[in-house]
Amino acid sequence: MSGLVNVAVDAMGGDNAPAEIIKGAVEALNENERVKVFLVGQEELLKKHLAEFTYDKDRLEIVNATEIIETAEPPVNAIRKKKDSSIVKAMGMVKAGTCDAYVSAGSTGANLVGGQVLVGRIKGIERAPLAPLIPTEKGASLLIDCGANVDARPSHLLQFAKMGSVYMEHVMNVKNPKVAIVNIGAEEEKGNALVKETFPMLKNCPEINFIGSIEARDIPAGLADVIVCEAFVGNVILKLYEGVGGTLIKKVKAGMMTSLRSKIGALLVKPALKETLKDFDLEQYGGAPLLGLNGLVVKTHGSSKSIEIKNSILQCITFKEQEINEKIKEKILLKDE
Repeated sequence: MSGLVNVAVDAMGGDNAPAEIIKGAVEALNENERVKVFLVGQEELLKKHLAEFTYDKDRLEIVNATEIIETAEPPVNAIRKKKDSSIVKAMGMVKAGTCDAYVSAGSTGANLVGGQVLVGRIKGIERAPLAPLIPTEKGASLLIDCGANVDARPSHLLQFAKMGSVYMEHVMNVKNPKVAIVNIGAEEEKGNALVKETFPMLKNCPEINFIGSIEARDIPAGLADVIVCEAFVGNVILKLYEGVGGTLIKKVKAGMMTSLRSKIGALLVKPALKETLKDFDLEQYGGAPLLGLNGLVVKTHGSSKSIEIKNSILQCITFKEQEINEKIKEKILLKDE
């Protein structure tokens, strides 16, 4: 590796900006000396918050941006009109090559539009999918796509499978990752028109380890490493995953407080339970990369706290050092020529 990995961070995006964004950026700097952060936002406000922390000042710069793109704003108009917003200026740094990657907890729509329009897709990539890691019994699986392309075509899903395989192998160190397509049954003849047309394309693709269909109930068991679907299905899976997980944790905690005996039992199992639940904490995986762009764009939850921001910044280091974009070009573009 030569030099630092430069990450532009949208300091004004998200429900907890800028405090939690800044805290996460500082934590990333203090944890890994290979990264440099460019905090993009309202300069005086950022300086005020940074005064609370100790960090290597040579590896953090503030880039002033006077405007903020709000969640409710129409994404295309916001990107076009708010040239001095934290999102537009930070993405511009990736486009210009000043930064290797970009992290934001801001407007999903603006980040998706900005990624496609400002950063731009790698030549030959038809669509850029949003691909979060989700916890399973066997570790983490990549859900691709979860929100960027609700009207995907079979050729798009084939590219998603290839890009997801590259990511899981080289970022998550999963050798020969198992790829499956979301379906309503295991049989090859099942599914809607999109799944039926995509299935044989995935089956006959030698560059991926395709294992067939996967039903939603089997996703938490970790039967596949790369879970392929179009964005409508993927977003429903992701949101249901988050909702059920949160509800179960609340019910378990409430159940442990119902009697003296259960409270005593809770004290005994608390260390083991805490360690187990940690494996199902989405924050530990960082944000969702928008794959297939000329630079790395990572979108985190709007409600992100510092730990998710920190982990999102740190995942940019692996992405850059493993040359994921170069491997995507090699696996997809050269094979398709």
